[in-house]
Amino acid sequence: MRNLMGVLIILAATLTPLSARGEEKYSLKEMTPEVSVALEARRARFDNLADLKSKGMVGEDIRGYLKALVSAPEVEAVVDAENKDRKFVYTTIAEQNNLAGEMATIEKVFAEVQHDKAKPGEKVQDANGQWVTK
Repeated sequence: MRNLMGVLIILAATLTPLSARGEEKYSLKEMTPEVSVALEARRARFDNLADLKSKGMVGEDIRGYLKALVSAPEVEAVVDAENKDRKFVYTTIAEQNNLAGEMATIEKVFAEVQHDKAKPGEKVQDANGQWVTK
C-alpha cells in the first residue's frame, strides 16, 4: 500500500509545475533529462489540451491516457504526443520504484487522478467503458 500511495503522489506531482511543488515524501528517484523533456512537453501542451477537452474533442480514458473523440489529424497528433509522454513517465516511475509488474496499477491510479481533475463538461470514460460528460 505504501508503494501505491507513493505512486499516487508521484503521479499527481507530475501534473504540478516544478516551481509549485513543495517537498514530496515520494518522488521520482532521478529526474533524468528524458523525464524533464517529457514533463516540459506535457506542460507546453496543457492549454491546448484543456481547450480540446472543454470542446469535447478529447477525453480521459480509464487507463490513464487521452482519447481523441473526433477524427481530426491535429487532435490525434496532440493526443498521441501526450500519451507517449504519459507512458514514458509511467514506465519511468515503475522502473525507479521497482514496480515493473505494476503498470496497470500505475495507469489506473493516474486515470483516477485525471478523472478527479476533469472539469464539468469534460468527457471521461466510466468503468463500463462508456464516455460520459462530467
